[in-house]
Amino acid sequence: MKNKPSLLLDFQRCRKYSVNICEPLAIEDYSLQAEVFTSPTKWHIAHTSWFFETFLIKPNVKNYKSPNEQYSVLFNSYYNAVGPQFPRNRRGLITRPTVAEVLEYRAYVDEHMLELLSNELTAEQEYLIRLGIAHEQQHQELFFTDLKYSLSFNPLFPTYQELPQKLQQQLFSKHTAQPLTWTSFDGGITEIGADNESFNFDNEGPRHKQWLEPFSLANRLVTNGEYMEFIADGGYRRPELWLSDGWALIQKEQWQKPLYWNDVDNVLHHYTLHGNQPINPDAPVCHLSGYEADAFASWCGARLPTEAEWENAAQSESVITEKSPVLTPKPLQENNSTTITQLYQECWQWTSSSYSPYPGYQAAQGAVGEYNGKFMANQLVLRGSSCVTSENHARASYRNFFYPPDRWQFTGVRLAKSQ
Repeated sequence: MKNKPSLLLDFQRCRKYSVNICEPLAIEDYSLQAEVFTSPTKWHIAHTSWFFETFLIKPNVKNYKSPNEQYSVLFNSYYNAVGPQFPRNRRGLITRPTVAEVLEYRAYVDEHMLELLSNELTAEQEYLIRLGIAHEQQHQELFFTDLKYSLSFNPLFPTYQELPQKLQQQLFSKHTAQPLTWTSFDGGITEIGADNESFNFDNEGPRHKQWLEPFSLANRLVTNGEYMEFIADGGYRRPELWLSDGWALIQKEQWQKPLYWNDVDNVLHHYTLHGNQPINPDAPVCHLSGYEADAFASWCGARLPTEAEWENAAQSESVITEKSPVLTPKPLQENNSTTITQLYQECWQWTSSSYSPYPGYQAAQGAVGEYNGKFMANQLVLRGSSCVTSENHARASYRNFFYPPDRWQFTGVRLAKSQ
């Protein structure tokens, strides 16, 4: 297959962006790992290079020699078919190779990838390169979520990125909240899943028919102000609102508010990548677990949407995204009540759907088949995208997935109702 010029450009842009987003970091920031579910920045930078080296360069570039064969263990995430992995909870202990050596490794991999990209590619090679780019874009999102979580433990509330004063005031000052309205859908037979006209992950297909009962979907995401009302009404003290596992979890962890909310001089703030900021009651509430999202929906007399309902509604709306310097969910400025807004680019939206295979799903052959399929147990599907998601990952068929207790990701709530 003749190489498409756009593939080279997409590869170069992706690799450059990963390095660019590291520029605000101090050298000490590269090794932060606050919990087992996060990874240090240095590991993300190395692992994304390991992916290209393992699945594309080693099988296809003659006489290739890795700068260090032990990297195959250090930077393998979970690919058992490839070989052993360094323990995930100890990635912050990998002080060597140094950051400079990891960047040298990255440049070495890029050099050999450019050699591969200069040749004609098979369909399989092109798909693996597309997969490698999409994989790295997912790690770019994880860079922000993991860094935010690890920095949040510092009482100095470090700022990853300063915002212009005008933009900061727009984001963190109260405005007039847009009213929540409902859009009705007739239900019936619909089709969901990727159409294969462009790149997608294997878990997005096959496209298939799905029966829906009539339902309604909220026109926007739930706001901080609305969630404050839930808290004030004793939401975290009312067991009747909670799933059993969720109630046990909040008792154990003593949760009383979303992750990153904190009090400063009796004023409610939340930690963001732009520093510790006053909470804007009109901005989408974020960093909720699936249990908190479900409890809030119950408190409202509503529920979480199924993933099929969400996708059915999203298919009727345009995907409008553009790169923004803002790394926190933004308040809704204007809204036509007949339009469903904030589908993308603010918060991932919890659904009530378990993460499981679609009818006819088959994992890819070989080690890359471990990418999605083996995680289809005990997790919930999230839809949409967040303020730190790559633009081209915002699509109606995209299936994100996390465990119900997880809340370090940019996760929010869209309400649904049965008719």
